[in-house]
Amino acid sequence: MNTRGGWWQLITWWVVSAGTLVWAGPPGWPTRPLTLADALNLALDQSAEVRKARQDLEAALGVAVQTRAVVIPKLQATANYTAREAGGVEQFPVPGLPIQIPNESWAAGVRLVQSVYEGGRLRSAWRAARLTEQQAQAAYQTTVAETVLAVRTAYADALLAAEMVRVHQASVRLLEEELRQTRQRFEAGTVPRFNVLRAEVELANARPRLSRAQNSLRIAKQELAHLLGFEVPPEFTEDLPLELADTLQPPEGMPELSLALRQALENRSELALLRHAEALQAEAVQQARAAFRPAVELFAGYDARSPAFQDELDRVIDGWVVGAQMRWNLWDGGHTRGKLREARARQARAVVEIEDARRRIELEVRTAYSRLVEAREVLESTVKVQEQAEEALRLAQARAQAGTGTQLDVLSAQTALTEARSIHAQALRDFVVAQARFERAVGHPVQAETRP
Repeated sequence: MNTRGGWWQLITWWVVSAGTLVWAGPPGWPTRPLTLADALNLALDQSAEVRKARQDLEAALGVAVQTRAVVIPKLQATANYTAREAGGVEQFPVPGLPIQIPNESWAAGVRLVQSVYEGGRLRSAWRAARLTEQQAQAAYQTTVAETVLAVRTAYADALLAAEMVRVHQASVRLLEEELRQTRQRFEAGTVPRFNVLRAEVELANARPRLSRAQNSLRIAKQELAHLLGFEVPPEFTEDLPLELADTLQPPEGMPELSLALRQALENRSELALLRHAEALQAEAVQQARAAFRPAVELFAGYDARSPAFQDELDRVIDGWVVGAQMRWNLWDGGHTRGKLREARARQARAVVEIEDARRRIELEVRTAYSRLVEAREVLESTVKVQEQAEEALRLAQARAQAGTGTQLDVLSAQTALTEARSIHAQALRDFVVAQARFERAVGHPVQAETRP
């Protein structure tokens, strides 16, 4: 193998550092098993959705700067130079007067212009800029919350897939042991050949389930890597070198629904986003109404130009200039009235959207709470069933060894235990995900995780 090539850098290896095994993967990959906190931090740093949301936030901040610029004074510089053909210059028709319009002229100046009144548009623009920033922040927080939920769900799915692999591996080991013992009994002449064939069939049926579980784990890790923004090297055609450090643990305690409903209406960034949108529409109404009123500007500056009636291009006529100007559209064909009507309708629609969002969020919280209760009840029942299945297998094996039980009892108990373990793992995952979805529905703030 060419050790100088890129392939060598993509090989997974284990090294010993200070007496601890440390996993060293390809560049850009984690150097130790990922905890859920690590996964969340990685997602917030390099997830494609979060990165796009950051750019949307930056663009919105740029819009806020543009909106606020209406209020800020403007410094304008102008300059021009004109050259005309001699036949195109008009001369004064008064004989004897030394007045001649020059063929060439220039002018330059700088002015500071400040708008002082635009019918309320200036104050509205300042408020709209602040609302635009707040709306962009709320949209970014919404994307972050959705990303956190997706990562928590994908992490739980990967843990479930890993647990299912362990469950089916344990099942295969049990069936292999049963086959070994059955062959010993057959060789001793205590059981017929049929028992050996039955044990072989049960083992053969269990191995495809293990293969499917292992494939599900590979897919779950690939989906998690995608959410975390990893660039998967093309050389990794099968299992990714992505290890998880946490385990599926049921949440402690149960929340109070009435408190959760109040928190959701206070914390959900979607509601904040809609409230800011409604406030922006109110400012749009104010700005549309301002077009009915005059606009007044003050200006001050310094101008310089060449003489207007003498052909002396190098002579400078300059001086300070101050003044005021007013603009007032007395009639614009109904454009302003139509714009005001549009703005009022959009504001009314924004109010309806807020009311609808409140109801939808309440429904989402109630639904998430119901699913959380269901997941907890299912998990509690599976714990008891798993304990019973383990005891049933122990009793079946003891009876078979004592000669009072049959092989069918042992195989049935093993199958029931595998199913009970699988259902328990699925119920545990459902409980963890239900908790994550409930917290998302309530709008729990995303806390920055401390990196070791």
